[in-house]
Amino acid sequence: MMDEVTILFVREHREEDVKTLALKTKRDSSVDLPWALDQIQGWQTARRKLPSWAAIDGIIYPPHLSMEQCSSEQTAIYKCCIVKRLPLGCRETLIDLTGGFGVDFAFMAREFEHATYVERQEHLCKAASHNFELLGLNNATIINDEAEKVLGELSSPPGSTLIYLDPARRDNNNARTYAITDCTPNVIELKDRMLNKAHHILIKLSPMLDWHKAVNDLGSRVSAVHIVSTNNECKELLILMSADHEGEPFIYCVNDGHTISFVPSDNEGNPEIAANDDEAAYLYEPNASIMKAGCFGILTHQYPVKALSADSHLFISDRAVQDFPGRRFAVTTVTSMNKKELSNALRGITRANVATRNFPLTAQQLRNRLHLRDGGDCYIFGTTTAAGEHTLFICEKL
Repeated sequence: MMDEVTILFVREHREEDVKTLALKTKRDSSVDLPWALDQIQGWQTARRKLPSWAAIDGIIYPPHLSMEQCSSEQTAIYKCCIVKRLPLGCRETLIDLTGGFGVDFAFMAREFEHATYVERQEHLCKAASHNFELLGLNNATIINDEAEKVLGELSSPPGSTLIYLDPARRDNNNARTYAITDCTPNVIELKDRMLNKAHHILIKLSPMLDWHKAVNDLGSRVSAVHIVSTNNECKELLILMSADHEGEPFIYCVNDGHTISFVPSDNEGNPEIAANDDEAAYLYEPNASIMKAGCFGILTHQYPVKALSADSHLFISDRAVQDFPGRRFAVTTVTSMNKKELSNALRGITRANVATRNFPLTAQQLRNRLHLRDGGDCYIFGTTTAAGEHTLFICEKL
């Protein structure tokens, strides 16, 4: 796809800063500089995001936007886990209607006998053709066309097919969009047609989208919702639709290797509230996926913890809960905002990691009030207890 001079330039400079390289390289050289810079920046991103691809010499990387939007290796592997839960009879054909850089496709395709990659941008199709060969994907078919057109021409047996979509979440002005109806292609308009062509549909949506609204918008065939986080940062909202599904969907809150699952009716009602903070030997902050799901009632049912209040989203216990799905802390001191009490509680502390939940001050405002620098091994949570008292929990991370 590119001349040897440019390829050699990429290999020699791929460890360098892209902006600096762009300034110091002569424009009249025989190197295709824009393409080379895309490759260098793409490889540098892949080292962090797609390490197994970065280790393969010759992978062609797309422009920055496509690299920014593509899935990470970790989230792509999780999609394979979703696929493996499907009955074997439903894993004959994969059709990715929004191929993009092809990360999700490449990982999932190995779980199917046949796999079709569909992408409307020609340069991405060319890169995919090159990359899939390097990746050893012998079952991949590449189609350069519009998703809607390909969908209308599908003839695979519906019961053995999974359709995957990662609709573009940017408008004509390249601004971010989040609503399903603002994405391209419009999944709401296509969902019934897709369910006539495939038994299962897996849709990747923005982590900013409210999962309740997504389920309401997509209708009764939603069988599962996967809220996926890595390193405690919410990355993806995955919706699985099944042609024969009836009833509530299963909700999966995933953070790295930890998963909690439930159906919405299990989470009805408020979490169990601690009567007081006397039992606060340990404090817990749920991971990002649980915070996104709002399944706080589930936590007090499945773990020996109690909520500090209905709105704090912090939990306490009198003994350590090793498998709690989130950050765990040993409480060293509990204090009110009384000046004298604060002074005693903070004696010897000059810096701390400060967070607030259901508290009248932001984390930065509280840090300023306490005259503390950021960082260190001390963690301070400002919150409001069930009794309505503004309280600080001074902790050490476990």
